[in-house]
Amino acid sequence: MIDPSTIFTTLESEVRGYSRNWPTVFDTAKGSWIRGEDGREYLDFFAGAGALNYGHNNDVLKRALLSYLADDGITHSLDMHTVAKRDFLTAFEENILRPRGLDYKVQFPGPTGTNAVEAALKLARKATGRESIISFTNAFHGMTLGALSVTGNSMKRAGAGVPLVHATPMPFDNYFDGVAEDFHWFSRVLDDSGSGLNRPAAVIVETIQGEGGVNVARPEWLRALADLCAERDILLIVDDVQMGCGRTGPFFSFEVAGITPDIVTLSKSIGGYGMPMALTLFKPELDIWAPGEHNGTFRGNNPAFVTARVALEQYWNDKQFEGDTLIKGSRVAEKLTTLADDFDGVSTRGRGLVQGLAFEQPDLATKVCSLAFDAGLLAETSGPSDQVVKLLPPLTISEDELDHGLSVLAEATARAFGA
Repeated sequence: MIDPSTIFTTLESEVRGYSRNWPTVFDTAKGSWIRGEDGREYLDFFAGAGALNYGHNNDVLKRALLSYLADDGITHSLDMHTVAKRDFLTAFEENILRPRGLDYKVQFPGPTGTNAVEAALKLARKATGRESIISFTNAFHGMTLGALSVTGNSMKRAGAGVPLVHATPMPFDNYFDGVAEDFHWFSRVLDDSGSGLNRPAAVIVETIQGEGGVNVARPEWLRALADLCAERDILLIVDDVQMGCGRTGPFFSFEVAGITPDIVTLSKSIGGYGMPMALTLFKPELDIWAPGEHNGTFRGNNPAFVTARVALEQYWNDKQFEGDTLIKGSRVAEKLTTLADDFDGVSTRGRGLVQGLAFEQPDLATKVCSLAFDAGLLAETSGPSDQVVKLLPPLTISEDELDHGLSVLAEATARAFGA
């Protein structure tokens, strides 16, 4: 029998990652806090990598989930019709699509964000008859082969073990620090028959690159990208897996730019309670799938439909939740700006409640996160060199909790600099 104190290192694969940075055994969680089995509490500025926008074990969502299970509600249904799915679709249309004037068909591609991206890429290619996809520097779209082909991180791409083809990266907004004109090269090669670039089926973009280092695309850059795609008959896919569901303020992160993507991917917090769920949304004229042409055994997660519906009805039937997120985001940005002013080589970036503290010396970001963990705060690094401390607190976090976490972060930063 394996000793319980060594079960993880003995039996679990070396691929595990977060447990190396946060060496404790977690046991319970509530709201913005997660607790180890030793009773120690940690304020959560990670929120399941953005899958827990409404916090841990949200009481409203939990009551609905427990009631559904107690009544023997259907758990697994593939793509069969169920009451839980119907109620979710109704709530999604009434609280999200209709108020925003969006006319999208909804596909349940499987339980994860990478499932949603795979469906989006396949549909774009099927609809256009073209193979190539344009992605962006420092992008992250998932770990399956199609999604990985449009991901920028070299370490993650190397794990594929095969060539990742039919995708071409372009520079994300401000990649050249404002030196190069936006889309000049992109538009030139698209229109030049001698460029060697195949006309793409689609462009896939994150409005804010979370894994890539909290790189924020300007609204005017996104509008120019949308215009370029429309003028050249290229589909625009917005990956809103991490930045959707209110993370940046509005439900969809692209709302600030006033654009309407052809295809949108959602996952993470769409399920509300942290249970697996994903959506691929697309304009009705793109709904050309043959029955069963893209499917998956776990695309009918009914308990997630239940908590997703309640989350939409609870938080998205007016503008208050969005406004509160923006206020909290401004509070975080102000604190981080003050912190950056105190230390050389530190800058801030972000929107809403995705904020980043970037370090010119990448090792300092890792050190800050380690010191923060020791002081009871969970935060992760992001960016190609792990040079950014990325903050993703629950959207439901209180101002007092927010201030406490920022104080811990400030102290950890000062200690990292030896102050």
